[in-house]
Amino acid sequence: MAAVRELRHPVSGERLDQALVLRFDSPASSTGENIVEFQCHGGRAIVDALLEALAATDGLRQAQPGEFTRRAFENGRIDLTEAEGLADLIEAETESRRKAALAVAEGGLREQIAMWQERLLSFAARAERAIDYDEDDEAFDPELLRDCAALAAELGEWLERPRAERLKDGVLVVVAGPPNAGKSSLINAIVGEERAIVTDVPGTTRDHIEVPLALGGVPVRLTDTAGLRKTRDEVEAIGVARARRLVEAADVLIWLGEPSQAPAHPRTVKVHAKADIPGREEIPESSVAVSARTGEGLGTLMSGMERLARAVLPAEGAVALNRRQAALLAEAHAALAAAEDSREIVLLAENLRAARYAFDRLTGRAGVEDVLDALFGRFCLGK
Repeated sequence: MAAVRELRHPVSGERLDQALVLRFDSPASSTGENIVEFQCHGGRAIVDALLEALAATDGLRQAQPGEFTRRAFENGRIDLTEAEGLADLIEAETESRRKAALAVAEGGLREQIAMWQERLLSFAARAERAIDYDEDDEAFDPELLRDCAALAAELGEWLERPRAERLKDGVLVVVAGPPNAGKSSLINAIVGEERAIVTDVPGTTRDHIEVPLALGGVPVRLTDTAGLRKTRDEVEAIGVARARRLVEAADVLIWLGEPSQAPAHPRTVKVHAKADIPGREEIPESSVAVSARTGEGLGTLMSGMERLARAVLPAEGAVALNRRQAALLAEAHAALAAAEDSREIVLLAENLRAARYAFDRLTGRAGVEDVLDALFGRFCLGK
């Protein structure tokens, strides 16, 4: 129900504002409780006066961070996966992360889990019926094993999908190559400001420099590294070792050395840097000619980076698992795989119970007290 009303201080009677007042009745509200919402004018003084008036009313207090969402979870309006999706949606800084978080917050993962649970429950019922009524405890329908195997295979496919962490943390794009190849100049040209030190002295960059940015809505951690070479300088050697580790961990590698010397990597962009310098006119095959000074080739390079970065991210708007969800889905997968290999009906039934418990923890029905405070503490005040 909605109405326009005058808002007055409960003690002094002073007129504070004329606002739209909305009433949401239990159990259909967002938290499952009776809720009143004030949509007042947005000036800071008006909001502060309204909050002061509410605080002067007996029985009212400010909500704790995430308290409304936690009440929605505890009252069964949302499950734990939707709460996690909402937390990610609030924190989303790129379009890709927003879409992925929205898919989870709107119940995409919850609906999928509900379908898995329904199938699993039917498997468990068939196993329990066999225990209760079959005279031979070791005899059971071989079709049940095939059904367990099919569900395990489906969960396995989900576990192989790109995870949500890359949407949150960013795709690791590492710029690597020998000293004085133009790595730091390239970083500065892409970012549009001086983030890395540039000199003619080989070995200037001795540690990695990470710059967060978005390419076409894709979150990226663009990382400058020390030049790869043998060195007797102890500090530079540490930087080179770190650079090699980053090359191995990179989601996308931008290589500025000789194309034939590029490390083996599934997603590499080979860059022919300093293309504006006389004598650098000949472009090696499969390389992108780039000049950090003139901007030549930067658009082509960044388009290639974005294309490769998208390849390691979840599909646009698709449901992506976070680390907690993937770990519990892996537990359910392992239990179903064990059920598939069972030779006794009692063991099969026990493995199915373990899979159901993993799903219950996944949705927040059981065993999640240790994660609730950490999760809802991520929300802004009163969300």
